Amino acid sequence: MYLVSINRFSVLQIFNDPVHGHIELHPLLVQMIDTPQFQRLRYIKQLGTKYLVYPGATHTRFEHSIGVAHLAGCLLKTLHENQPELNITKQDFLCVQIAALCHDMGHGPFSHLFDGMFIPEVLPGNIYVVLLKHEQASVDMFRCMRKKNGLDKEMERYGLNLPEDIQCIEELILKGQRDGQWSMKGRTEDKSFLYEIVANKVNGIDVDKWDYLVRDCYYLGIPCGFDSQRLLKSARVCNVNERKHICFRDKVADNIYGMFHTRYTLHRQALQHKIGYIIDVKWDALVVADGKLSPDRKISDAIDDMLEYTKLTDHVFDQILNQSDSNADLAKARSILQDVVNRRLPKFVGEARLNEKELKVPYWCNKTHLLCVKAFFSKKAKLHNAYMYINSELLCPP
Repeated sequence: MYLVSINRFSVLQIFNDPVHGHIELHPLLVQMIDTPQFQRLRYIKQLGTKYLVYPGATHTRFEHSIGVAHLAGCLLKTLHENQPELNITKQDFLCVQIAALCHDMGHGPFSHLFDGMFIPEVLPGNIYVVLLKHEQASVDMFRCMRKKNGLDKEMERYGLNLPEDIQCIEELILKGQRDGQWSMKGRTEDKSFLYEIVANKVNGIDVDKWDYLVRDCYYLGIPCGFDSQRLLKSARVCNVNERKHICFRDKVADNIYGMFHTRYTLHRQALQHKIGYIIDVKWDALVVADGKLSPDRKISDAIDDMLEYTKLTDHVFDQILNQSDSNADLAKARSILQDVVNRRLPKFVGEARLNEKELKVPYWCNKTHLLCVKAFFSKKAKLHNAYMYINSELLCPP
């Protein structure tokens, strides 16, 4: 047997993913994965506190982000092979995959619980600005990762054009634009379809959703009602209203409906689980502990300092729970978390279905912080801005 030394950053790296199987990632993406800023995602659970209800829901943003980067590359490969006239370059491939890899780096402890409940409570303000916080935090973390790990030189070494491609990556993380006059600076309008791969503002059909739906179903033990590979293989770019959009074959329309129905099923069975909501409300222990866990700074201060944010993970739960009894400042927060761990929870009384048209309050309802999720998605509903094609002809939606 002969042993040969190979530079691990010169060849594609193979990852064994339980959802997608063996996947290959570009060496530049592997270098980003091996930074403290990205490794932090190993300690941010994808479904927040839902592991306290569903024992299998312990998967993290780390594997989800790798899965999204993989699917982004697969979708680009499909488009490139079937439509070479799109002129998808190696730089386009890298920019989209980097954005896919880094799109969730801005999530705080227990994911949406942090930016959807904790931050609005301790830093009250415009709720809609707060709801956009984790995307901006992802861009801030991406900038921190580049600076602290000297990644700009590596990006240039692999052929990226700085600062143009940096701007493209950040725009992709921030979800690009939905309509109107083209305002993106990273790519010209003839590459508008690139902005629909990671986070699709036009119709919500994107690789981020494809990965988290399949992955969440896998770990929750809930059947998945759509085939992401079939959608991926049927994707094409068509001109719609003088702009290039990603479209899907007409015969996969039921698969797209299945995707949204799977999302609805996940919300009803897991994300809106009654005990999960009760535990989330009890998570005001973080609010109580803000400013008391560390003598020189608040937990919430970390959102303005990415080096501190790199250290802020789900471990904050154990930090509060395992504080000494002599720490009187954290006694209340510790007591709340002990109630959660020992299942001393308030009883569920009942629920009411809300009519979306009659809903007069923002997403997070006052002190209860209950997420008012949009109503049932039925098979009779229209797919807004989801464009289909028949062979080489575009079929516009009714």
